[in-house]
Amino acid sequence: MCGIAGIVALTDKGRQQVSKLRQSIRTLQTRGPDDEGIYLCDDMGLAQRRLAIIDTSAAANQPMWDKTERYTIIFNGEIFNYQELRNKYFTTEEQQQLRTTSDTEVLLELFIKQGERCLPLLEGFFAFAVYDTQTKELFVARDRFGKKPLNYFIDDDRFIFASELKALYDFGIPKELNYEALQLYLQLSYIPQPMSMLKHVRKVEPGARLILHEKNIEEKKWYELTPKYEYKNAPSYEQAQKELVHLLEDAVVKRLISDVPLGAFLSGGIDSSVIVALASRHQKSLNTFSIGFKDEQYFDETQFAELVATKFKTNHATFRLGFEDYLSHIYDVLNYLDEPFADSASLPQFILCMEVRKHATVAISGDGGDEVFAGYNKHYAEWQARRRSLAGSLVKMGAPLWKVLPKSRNNRFSDLFRQLDRYAEGAELTSKERYWHWASTFSAADVDKLIAKQTAARINNAIIDSVKEKYLSNINDDFNSVLKTDLDLVLISDMLVKVDLMSMANSVEVRSPFLDHHVVEFAFTLPSEYKINKAGRKKIIKDAFRNILPPEIYNRGKRGFEIPMLKWFREELHTYIFEDLLNEKFVKEQGIFDIEFINTMKKQLYSAAPGNIVEQLWVLIVFQHWYKKYFM
Repeated sequence: MCGIAGIVALTDKGRQQVSKLRQSIRTLQTRGPDDEGIYLCDDMGLAQRRLAIIDTSAAANQPMWDKTERYTIIFNGEIFNYQELRNKYFTTEEQQQLRTTSDTEVLLELFIKQGERCLPLLEGFFAFAVYDTQTKELFVARDRFGKKPLNYFIDDDRFIFASELKALYDFGIPKELNYEALQLYLQLSYIPQPMSMLKHVRKVEPGARLILHEKNIEEKKWYELTPKYEYKNAPSYEQAQKELVHLLEDAVVKRLISDVPLGAFLSGGIDSSVIVALASRHQKSLNTFSIGFKDEQYFDETQFAELVATKFKTNHATFRLGFEDYLSHIYDVLNYLDEPFADSASLPQFILCMEVRKHATVAISGDGGDEVFAGYNKHYAEWQARRRSLAGSLVKMGAPLWKVLPKSRNNRFSDLFRQLDRYAEGAELTSKERYWHWASTFSAADVDKLIAKQTAARINNAIIDSVKEKYLSNINDDFNSVLKTDLDLVLISDMLVKVDLMSMANSVEVRSPFLDHHVVEFAFTLPSEYKINKAGRKKIIKDAFRNILPPEIYNRGKRGFEIPMLKWFREELHTYIFEDLLNEKFVKEQGIFDIEFINTMKKQLYSAAPGNIVEQLWVLIVFQHWYKKYFM
């Protein structure tokens, strides 16, 4: 696991910028605190910050060269089947000539042998670049589901790439806002990939490879999950449970490979509990970690995590923190972000990784289970809406009542009223319109009110429509199409970004067995009724492990990994929000947002029915903090 960056000069002017790579790579220090490696020549440079996980010796540092010194690689991630690949594709003599026991060297030599044909052979997560000094060709690739990020910028003079956007800033790239990305960010609270908040920066798409030769650049998908939504040959439900357990256990075992201390996140939910149950079969005294709220019982779930830890005899640590502990790290999170990203669960994720780093360098998690196996409240709501059930009809009939009842995420009843109101709003829409509505923090109408007229004039609505169509066109009568859309949009651009950023801010590697491509591909061969029905969500996961997990974790409602920020916004952060970031004079000079609508949001914050205003304000706060840091 590492942070990588590189530059290829395309002109003499570009060559003058190669030396800036030294400063650029240092912005990624927390991604790799163990070593810094840089290779520079006249017309290119590659650099890496290393977090040593497999073969921690200096011999495995990067950039790494092959024995002929023609090819060099920088690599971020892990190849879990590297030993199998070494044994299968290398002769005994070739294996003896390898200088390390690292997955990096196997990847480099396999690429030399196979070229891009090696990509489907790789099991793991990665973003890497190989440079051929003879042909002067740069090859860049990203893993199937985009767990590891890769940003790039190209103009007439240079091609630059890096794990994070902040590493590109040191090259003086133009800071021009991508107004289409801004509008989508305001709606979703994150930026759909491959877009970036900067007009001229893109992300390499998940499952894509990019080749740069001279001034020509070619990007092509090497992997695409394409469900057929046909289940004639699907296994029986009982057989499917057995196969799922087998695939998940295999995925977990692969992810226990480490030459440094390893543990597991344990929230007490089904997904992380399953992962811990399987991991504990293969690792005695497994270290497990959970985080909770000592000030607010409604938000605390650590008792369920402790039940699981006791059941599987793990070495468990609970970090139960007060609101002041979370508040003290809010600026750490905001300052780490190099483009707007407003998933509020980033804060507890950051603190969890910070605490885990004191005990372990690698953590396995349950990420991906919700998107692939229908685990969210919105999935059950969508299932109900499609059935046109009596319960759903009653909720729709109650729409006028839900509108006037107090709504927020701050307690059980107001959160219920908020969810009922959201359901009633979405139930009358088409499945595609409903998906986007429930995925949005701001409605399109509210975004139109929030954005100033001069900003709206810069937005190409055709681009917005094309992005929405890219995702919504996949939604059909099969419920699995909703899950596939979640995987393409929410998982890749929100959930995995959050985990990557907050773990790397604390030099922790996170591994996700549910996102093993064998598990994901198998999941999309199963009919949706294996995953969701009137009894609830994630049916097959719950049933497959029902005889193993503590029964208490089955009898609980699902809550997100959230923090209660309403009080902060009204009190502790009021001055920073309304006198600095959303100061009326500054907002008017900035010219991006409408101050009158912001004042309306402020009134709602202090009303008896704040609704979703905290989440909406957080989207603005994150953007404004980022804007002030990088544009002023």
